[in-house]
Amino acid sequence: MTRGSGVTRVVVVGADAAGMSAAHQALRTARRTGRELAVTVLDRGTHTSYSACGIPYWMAGDVESGDDLVARTAGEHRAAGIDLRMETEVVAADLAARTVTTGSGEVVEYDELVVATGSPAVVPDWALRPDGTTYDGVGAVKTLDDGAAWLERFDSAGDGAHVVVVGAGYVGVEVAESALRRGFGVTVLTRRRGMSMLEDEMAERVNAGLCEAGAEVVLGAEVTGLETDGDRVTGVHWDGGSREADLVVVAIGVRPATAFLDGSGLERADNGALRPDPHGRVADHVWAAGDCCEVRRRIDDQWVFRPLGTYATKHGRALGDTLAGGSLTFDGMVDTSITRFALGEVHLEIARTGLSHRDAEAAGFDPVALVTEGTTASGYMPEAAPIALWVMADRTTRRLLGVQVVGGAGAGKRIDAAAAVLWAGGTVDDLAWMDLAYAPPFATAWEVLQVAARRVAERL
Repeated sequence: MTRGSGVTRVVVVGADAAGMSAAHQALRTARRTGRELAVTVLDRGTHTSYSACGIPYWMAGDVESGDDLVARTAGEHRAAGIDLRMETEVVAADLAARTVTTGSGEVVEYDELVVATGSPAVVPDWALRPDGTTYDGVGAVKTLDDGAAWLERFDSAGDGAHVVVVGAGYVGVEVAESALRRGFGVTVLTRRRGMSMLEDEMAERVNAGLCEAGAEVVLGAEVTGLETDGDRVTGVHWDGGSREADLVVVAIGVRPATAFLDGSGLERADNGALRPDPHGRVADHVWAAGDCCEVRRRIDDQWVFRPLGTYATKHGRALGDTLAGGSLTFDGMVDTSITRFALGEVHLEIARTGLSHRDAEAAGFDPVALVTEGTTASGYMPEAAPIALWVMADRTTRRLLGVQVVGGAGAGKRIDAAAAVLWAGGTVDDLAWMDLAYAPPFATAWEVLQVAARRVAERL
């Protein structure tokens, strides 16, 4: 098949959420618009279209098999008409010639290139042997292969084994839960504070919950190295302390996988991320979506790196539609995310949307914020659990700027009402007076989220 044959050759690099969403949507739209596409997907991994977010729950035993985390198998993609080639790494791209080169030296021509390479876990030098491999008992939690390796490590660890989790973001907190539930001792190390995406007063509630559940939490700990017996980890050192360890989970973040674009002339952010337009374009005949990209935050019109599946699938779908003649757009986000830590009597749902106080000041707002405490249901109901809400608005315009939630069962998804107001550019008054559902098992007559918003409105 050659250029000019009437068939548009689409090469997608990356076979997970964004890439496969783009590939399938492009084929669907092409059928509608009467275009003919030949879609080839190249991926260096061994699995496709899986939920990385579900891996900590697989480790904990909530998910029976890694297969349960796979949304579509390679065979299902191929049956839909996609030429999917796994274990095929793209190492270079020539945008002028419209070719990509694989690690085996194969040169693949394209008419349209989609970059959906994701963001592998950051593994620092202290976690690596001199040959660049991780020490036994050390690893990240990012791929299905990582999950399978951690299940094997967990199953082979003896009674009294101790797990050190380096990093206290969403993945770190989720993995700490899974390790505690498997009966291991757990130490969480973070160089700043736990859940640094939250305000201090909200993050402290999460740290307290981890400690109550039996984890040791060390704040301000910069890891300086590992103790090993040659091949296997036996301990962790940080500036100011050390801890014996049988297993070490590295959960300090991810980095966009765009090195193959070095020398291509394609503009990228300082962290290597791409910045596609709402349709997914980054240059003529080049498109991008997913965790290798930054996304535009609507509230302050800033590009931020937020590698989340919700953004990847939406942007991938918009990209695929436009590429095949449609007009869908991904119009940014308002920075919404959620997780959970639950063990025994400790149940914390943790969610946020919008700006932090620091972001708001940097954007030129005059932020006013308050923390409000209440219950998730009417106090006389057995379902009632504590909840704390941080709400922030602009003093001058009354515009809602951010909401954070930490609370018991039923607390977290309240964040979606706040996100809807932020998406629409609404005020704190809109949130305080919007029509939300009430019944004693679910809320108080004055919904606690609206009480929190009303209190901020009164301060304005």
